[in-house]
Amino acid sequence: MSVTSRYREAWEGFWREAPEEEGAVFWDAEPALTAALHLALFEPHLAEPGLAMVDLGCGNGTQTRFLADRFRHVVGADLSGAAIEHARHSDPAGQATYRVLDAVEKNETESLHAELGDANVYMRGVLHQAEPDDRQPMVDGIAALLGDRGRVFLVELSEDAKPVLLGLAQSPAGPPPKLAPIFRHGIAPGEVADADVPEYFRAAGLTILASGELPLTTTEFAPDGTRLVLPSKWVVAGRAS
Repeated sequence: MSVTSRYREAWEGFWREAPEEEGAVFWDAEPALTAALHLALFEPHLAEPGLAMVDLGCGNGTQTRFLADRFRHVVGADLSGAAIEHARHSDPAGQATYRVLDAVEKNETESLHAELGDANVYMRGVLHQAEPDDRQPMVDGIAALLGDRGRVFLVELSEDAKPVLLGLAQSPAGPPPKLAPIFRHGIAPGEVADADVPEYFRAAGLTILASGELPLTTTEFAPDGTRLVLPSKWVVAGRAS
């Protein structure tokens, strides 16, 4: 099983057009407001911090480079080759390594696991952007990357984010500039029911080790100058010890 060609092409188109400069993409907030907050929640649950860290759905690699400052071996992985080109271009020092990966395709995640061994995984706001039928295979792919010793930190938009996004999309003035390209390329974020997320992990043979709520920060601002944040939930999961 792999993602649909339409979905892959939509992301390729989006990333081919995406500007290079920091903060130009809707969700590409600076790490101090994103990965740094997540890492504070994730690190206490890492059974083996020395394992490779996979930033799954890395996009242009902003968070990947932050993780590479803190872990020995970091791999940024994304479905889009254009995104990986952005990530490599933004990392001239080669702090991390990057690869195109279809996390829904079992052979690809198993191949990466064979290369890295058990790994820890960071995934931010990716599950809701996957087609509904791809979500369980994606979490199964994460389980394959973790093996027996790895842990995953996943942060995902909660159901409460849907009315916020709909309000932005249906604004009389049109969606905000950084949100408009997402819709233009046919990437319509879907809703993931809050109750479904832990079930995906359980079905993949993983145990929820911790969970909570933390707003997901974007790079967009409201007319009054306040930064747009979206309600989200996070979980840490791994194999039961």
